[in-house]
Amino acid sequence: MANIKDNIRLILNEIKDVHKKSNFSKLSIPKLVAVSKNQDDNKIIEALGMGHKFFGENRVQEAEKRWKKKLEIFKNLELRLIGPLQTNKVKQALRLFDVIETIDREKLAKEIASNFNGDIKTKAFYIQVNTGNETTKSGLDPEKVDGFIKYCIKDLRLPIKGLMCIPPIDEEPSMHFALLQKIAVRNNLNELSMGMSNDFKEAIKFGATSVRIGSSIFGERNIKL
Repeated sequence: MANIKDNIRLILNEIKDVHKKSNFSKLSIPKLVAVSKNQDDNKIIEALGMGHKFFGENRVQEAEKRWKKKLEIFKNLELRLIGPLQTNKVKQALRLFDVIETIDREKLAKEIASNFNGDIKTKAFYIQVNTGNETTKSGLDPEKVDGFIKYCIKDLRLPIKGLMCIPPIDEEPSMHFALLQKIAVRNNLNELSMGMSNDFKEAIKFGATSVRIGSSIFGERNIKL
């Protein structure tokens, strides 16, 4: 079984080392978001036991089942939705997640705005950008992002704090990280969720404020059909 504690310590040290040598070294060290989707619960408990605070889930219902009781026991956790969000799961998601990283269309943004009030848990949202214009992947086309950000902030009054992307697996990720960083700068957004197990070091060089890592922490996940 994967040594969760050692893996987390190793990756945190790598994050600090790359960040220290980057052009963004004066900013805060990027957060390590442990991607817990489809992982055995004992692995998650081990990570919690060593004090890890940041976790990412892909599905609302799976996340609620896993985290509802744990959130009562382990305080100060930050739970992020990093997978697609259906409009019929918005109310549920707003009660569970601190950050929702995957706003990618007007219908979803409107549904979130109509349910955004003082009773929800979510305090920050990211826009997901499809930097590679992949037809099989969620996210806004880069050329449409600027207008959508303004719409979400000014018209819907949502607290849009950052951007998120998943580069194409067959392309150099740095060009996609650079594009996301450029979009963020011109829209005055400070948070960038980018970089996974295979490319998080490169993402940090381009200003990632959080990296999403699963297999390098927990090992291979269980496949759920």
